[in-house]
Amino acid sequence: METDMIKKKCVGHLKSDPAPNWEGTAVIDGEFKELKLSDYKGKYLVFFFYPLDFTFVCPTEIIAFSDRVHEFQAINTEVVACSVDSQFTHLAWINTPRKQGGLGPMKIPLLSDLTHQISKDYGVYLEDQGHTLRGLFIIDGKGILRQITMNDLPVGRSVDETLRLVQAFQYTDKHGEVCPAGWKPGSDTVSFKRMFLKFKHFSFLGIN
Repeated sequence: METDMIKKKCVGHLKSDPAPNWEGTAVIDGEFKELKLSDYKGKYLVFFFYPLDFTFVCPTEIIAFSDRVHEFQAINTEVVACSVDSQFTHLAWINTPRKQGGLGPMKIPLLSDLTHQISKDYGVYLEDQGHTLRGLFIIDGKGILRQITMNDLPVGRSVDETLRLVQAFQYTDKHGEVCPAGWKPGSDTVSFKRMFLKFKHFSFLGIN
């Protein structure tokens, strides 16, 4: 039943509709600040959920995104991490040295979803466990959801792949061409016009 709910939520979100709105308290540069989705209007946003603070896989993901956030910012993209922990727990984790299982100073906001409402709106909340799956959402500058990645708990996500996806969506936004599997900046893309002319030529030659 819970799996069906998650599928329904995810399929429902990928219809070029606005991403679910959210707002809450986040830890930004060691301070509590109010944050909302609309703050990122005009920019791409990588919005990812992780299960819980003071765990094992989660810090590897959060630190990896934080350490490389400048690469996202260079392409007009920001990164926000979110869990069901309170902002106080977030801050305690940040203030714990990395060698002791903490995060250390963060370059990305950690958003608190203590009511679980944001997690539910995005279809990542596990009711029977009280926390979320590893859901990652790419939202464009118009607030439209462009991509969903949903991992089970044991496996973390790739910063490289997330960065590649943002670059690909931005390329299609700008050029109107589509990106094949494994596309990276500088690689060939697919133009609908070129494909039309190609197949029209084959048809003229009697090649099907």
